[in-house]
Amino acid sequence: MRYLGNGKVLWNLTKNSITHQSPNALASLHLHPASYSSSKKPTAPPAELQKQNLLTYHVLPLDETLNRFTSTVEPLLTPEELKLQKKINDDFKHKEGDQLQMLLEDVGKAEKNWLAPRWLKAAYLQYRSPVTVYVSPGMTFPRQNFKDAQAVVDYTSKVIFGLGEFNDIVHAGKIPVVKMGKNELDNGQFGKVFGTCRIPKRITDELVYNPRSDYVVVIYKNHFYKMQLYNKEGKLIASRSLASQLEEIMAKETAPGVPYGILTTDTRDNWAEAYEQLSSLPGNKATIDTIQGALFTVSLDECTDLAANEETNELILGLIHGGGSKVNSGNRWMDKTIQLVVNPNGNVGFTYEHSPAEGQPIAMMMDYVVKKMKENESFGECGATDNITPAAKLPFCPVNECIEQWLFLVKRNIDNLAFQLQMKVLKFEGYGKGFIKKQRLGPDSFVQMALQLAFYKMHNEPAAQYESAHLRIFEGGRTETIRSCSNESLAFCRAMQDDKATDQERVDKLRAAVNSHQTYTRLALQGKGVDRHLLGLKLMAAENGKPVPEFFSSPGVVKSSHFRMSTSQVATTYDAFMGYGPAVDDGYACCYNPREQDIILAISAWRYCQATDHLKFAKTLEQSFLQMKDILEKCPAPAAPEKTDKPKSKL
Repeated sequence: MRYLGNGKVLWNLTKNSITHQSPNALASLHLHPASYSSSKKPTAPPAELQKQNLLTYHVLPLDETLNRFTSTVEPLLTPEELKLQKKINDDFKHKEGDQLQMLLEDVGKAEKNWLAPRWLKAAYLQYRSPVTVYVSPGMTFPRQNFKDAQAVVDYTSKVIFGLGEFNDIVHAGKIPVVKMGKNELDNGQFGKVFGTCRIPKRITDELVYNPRSDYVVVIYKNHFYKMQLYNKEGKLIASRSLASQLEEIMAKETAPGVPYGILTTDTRDNWAEAYEQLSSLPGNKATIDTIQGALFTVSLDECTDLAANEETNELILGLIHGGGSKVNSGNRWMDKTIQLVVNPNGNVGFTYEHSPAEGQPIAMMMDYVVKKMKENESFGECGATDNITPAAKLPFCPVNECIEQWLFLVKRNIDNLAFQLQMKVLKFEGYGKGFIKKQRLGPDSFVQMALQLAFYKMHNEPAAQYESAHLRIFEGGRTETIRSCSNESLAFCRAMQDDKATDQERVDKLRAAVNSHQTYTRLALQGKGVDRHLLGLKLMAAENGKPVPEFFSSPGVVKSSHFRMSTSQVATTYDAFMGYGPAVDDGYACCYNPREQDIILAISAWRYCQATDHLKFAKTLEQSFLQMKDILEKCPAPAAPEKTDKPKSKL
């Protein structure tokens, strides 16, 4: 048992989401077995997914990666450190590096994607900090204005129905196959989010998949209920029938239950130990298995008052951690990949356990449900209304002294964690991606440069800045890191702070910085970044009983992987966004949604760090956006070339 101290967050969110929707499709299912585990040999994927034409994940030449690595660390190192780093790189290349490269190439020849299982294990399943805040982001829905309790129930039942429809589309293989250039993007992650649950284990967690599950688990006042999403004939149950069951659950439970769910918010080692003891009590194993086997959970939260001007901040914080032991943190099961959270105060969204997939499937299902409900007032009424198994309470054995001690410890830990995480949601309304595109600049790269500038203005130094790029052109691909800090971004920041620089010089350096970021992004999307290859080499040392080379503790590696800016774009047309915690103690996190006329940014920092200030950063970022617009308007973009009929591919 250990107390939760300061830690680091691991972030590898998807770069963006697909916003177009697919039609409803209820077709025959071709699925995995009802339950299988990540610790066992994987079962073959659905037949529809096997038809995709996906690339094998490669092993880059060592020279290429080391040269690119050197260029990415230059803006972060002193001249003396850079000189030392180049020597360390050269020594590594001709000694341990060549040996580890050969081992990795052998693995790459034998496996379709050498990275995927190793990334899942190293980045997630062996990560020992809590999934709460440190791994699981929150994904908001547009805020609701519920007039009464019945409105809450009706809305929740329609969202549940919509998620059931989306689940049917996934199982029917009807998620559209999108291409990047000539390459198809892997849709495999869509099949890994419904019915999936992380299982706490000592040293290495497991994932269990239950894609043929036909029920959800409703959590209300810390009580757990199994509620069928499909009737006895396998038909999706109508929203009004789901609403009736939700009403019955809420009528039965007038007092809070034991907050067993709060145990899932703690460190993985603490939870693994408590899990063994909780599961050993009579009847608890069956209840826990049922929770783990649900398609997703539905948390009907206790209503909380929202402070004036803090509504959006409290919305995302409530999704990330539930507000603490005295609020809604016990009304969760944080191991579930998808948790739908609904609060009568209008706060709605997902809490999303990150292990099996990136954020794109989560954002896309939010888009799907919101769009359906907006376009069709009778959405959800077409489902089954008969042959329905009533919702049933899942019993836990009364707590013993050991579980009481765990509950006491975990409550203290989650309260501290919730207190330490600070959040500011900035809705920048000065302009959106429409203006940026008119300047012939890429919106994502533009926002990344604004973040670099804001950090530089506050801290007078560049930040190692992480942005994730998907690797979906590869079978089972996850993410690669876009290293947003570059020589060009640093030159731009310095010019913006230099009173002697002209606006034209500033604009030229802004365009160069954006172009540099776009170049690295293209490389990362093709699996030609730096970080995953270096991870593979380090893992080859561990897997083959070799010492970790000095290179991995060199100034360049240490400084360039200490991501004081942890960022991602999760795009949706709706007034919604994703948020999460910083990657390092002295850093910020920023997840953003660039829309046509505005940009929504969720900025977080740690309260215990005196070097960071999330409120000041938000103000500085807003000023940076306005300054960048000002110089662009003073120095207009060159005229666009005449359009031709020649088709172009778009990354």
